[in-house]
Amino acid sequence: MSYFKKSPGTGANKSLARLGALTWILIYAGLLTLVLGIWVAPSNEDTGWLMMVGGALAAAIGFFLIYLRSRIKD
Repeated sequence: MSYFKKSPGTGANKSLARLGALTWILIYAGLLTLVLGIWVAPSNEDTGWLMMVGGALAAAIGFFLIYLRSRIKD
C-alpha cells in the first residue's frame, strides 16, 4: 500500500505530493526548533521562548495538515 493515493489512469497527484512534503517538513522542522528553543532558553530566555512557540506552532500546523489530508477525497 502506497502513501500517495493514485488517481485512475494517472500517477500520484502532484498537489497531494506537495501537501505531504510540506506536512513532514513542518513537523520535523517544528520539533527540531522546539528542542533547540528548550536548549537555548537557559542562556537567552526571550529567544528560547520565541523558538519554542514557533516550533510548537509549526509542528501543530503539520499535524493539522495530516488531519486535513485524511479528509480529502480522491
